[in-house]
Amino acid sequence: MLEVRNLTKTYQTADKALTVLDNVSFKLEKGDTFSIVGPSGSGKTTLLGLCAGLDRATSGSVILNGKTLDKLSEDERAGVRNADVGFIFQNFQLIPTLTALENVIVPLELRGERNVEKIGMELLEKVGLAKRFDHYPTQLSGGEQQRVSLARAFSNRPKILFADEPTGNLDEETGQKVEKLIFDLNAEQGTTLVLVTHDLDLAAKTQKIMRLRGGKVVENKAALV
Repeated sequence: MLEVRNLTKTYQTADKALTVLDNVSFKLEKGDTFSIVGPSGSGKTTLLGLCAGLDRATSGSVILNGKTLDKLSEDERAGVRNADVGFIFQNFQLIPTLTALENVIVPLELRGERNVEKIGMELLEKVGLAKRFDHYPTQLSGGEQQRVSLARAFSNRPKILFADEPTGNLDEETGQKVEKLIFDLNAEQGTTLVLVTHDLDLAAKTQKIMRLRGGKVVENKAALV
């Protein structure tokens, strides 16, 4: 489902080159759950963005569901994301002028699907927010907003879900509820999960873990064979 080969990302500053990822490789099969852990500045979020085709690597390659992302144009990579990828972010990334239901069905409308409101309501029901479908993000708690973003992430039936610190802005009890929803929906739909987190307890719930430090891999349980 996802194969990363010798991925390196370097930024050129005024006086020197800064390497934020250095020769990272791993491989995930369909349905795998995988955590990327490490201290702040270790390259976790950069790696996630490269895996999802949001940015291009300096060298190396990303193969997502059989497609080599570094060979695709910007529009082609956007098409792959729309077809195959779901996202959950630490700060929810909901559109403030849209209701919970409208936020959930945005990806479906972009794909030109039918019966989008029915699908959206079914997903809100799964995350326990069907009764709040007409509420705007400012009318929802942080945990509720993250549950809306989770419903949105699964709306296009993604083959792979990228979650960047999905419980980072939530209290412990709410975070545990969101964690359970992520794993339950993931198992139900057979989605591959790639999770960036500082929370080692959360990381321990995934099948595979990779640790980064200073852009380098220091432990890898999803190594290429």
